[in-house]
Amino acid sequence: MTHAEQALGLEPGSFPFESHFRTAGGAMVHYVDEGHGPTLFMVHGNPTWSFLYRHVIGALRPRYRCIAIDLPGFGLSEPPDRFGFRPEDHAAIVATLLAELRIEGATLVAHDWGGPIGLAAALAEPGRLTRFALGNTWAWPVNGDWHFEWFSRLMGGPLGRVGARRWNLFVNGVMVFSTRRGSLTEATKQAYRAPLKNPARRTGTHVFPAAITGSRDFLRGIETRLAELDGRDFLFLWPDGDIAFRNAELRRWRSLYPAAQVIPLRRCGHYIFEEAGQECADALARWLVPGTPGDDVPALSRLK
Repeated sequence: MTHAEQALGLEPGSFPFESHFRTAGGAMVHYVDEGHGPTLFMVHGNPTWSFLYRHVIGALRPRYRCIAIDLPGFGLSEPPDRFGFRPEDHAAIVATLLAELRIEGATLVAHDWGGPIGLAAALAEPGRLTRFALGNTWAWPVNGDWHFEWFSRLMGGPLGRVGARRWNLFVNGVMVFSTRRGSLTEATKQAYRAPLKNPARRTGTHVFPAAITGSRDFLRGIETRLAELDGRDFLFLWPDGDIAFRNAELRRWRSLYPAAQVIPLRRCGHYIFEEAGQECADALARWLVPGTPGDDVPALSRLK
């Protein structure tokens, strides 16, 4: 069994990757580092950890170096004392980790909160992340948009805090009910529950939804610098059944980066790398090879 499987009580073979640890910004960051070749740097969102990317790592490590991190307080990573768990706090640590690992010219693979966190780190450490494969995510303030406001107020407020502490609500509720391609297996649910078994470890799962509106300045700061990434290669993996990110957010991305490739994921919910892991890995493999034809990529006008 691997270290992660033993530490979290996972089924043997469910996460067959060697664990690595590195101190960054006072946090003890856990990550996997598999394979050789051009680097893919993977950042997860809420309430997941590097386990989310196991299908991508398994498929691509023969040709790529696959680094998947656990954000502080998630997975096997330990936050520093008095850590705030805000996205800006995570982004600072990710930027430090990129420098510590001497990452250069890598591809960011990110989803959910991993998008703005990874992009902020990329902008803070120019040249370290230079291509961007993003799942359903965003990188601008959404204050005033009721679609996001109600969720932020509910899940980031007192009810959400109680739900996180008592019932691990994001794993047992949000992940389960946002799935579209059949139910998560019990072993998969256990793999996401295990790092958050102690209620004290669930703080980050409550802070993240509060930050949807509460970290407006952080998101505004990213938005004002997105033009600096114009001309870079972008890929968007976009589900049609997400409860969070809609075609409105995809259109915003396409207005920013008109040359980006878009791969629609049909009948897929929010956690795309869980529900459609092999499909995402296949799409990444095609996109990462220079000169791969994009004729099969649907135009934005057909993404209804």
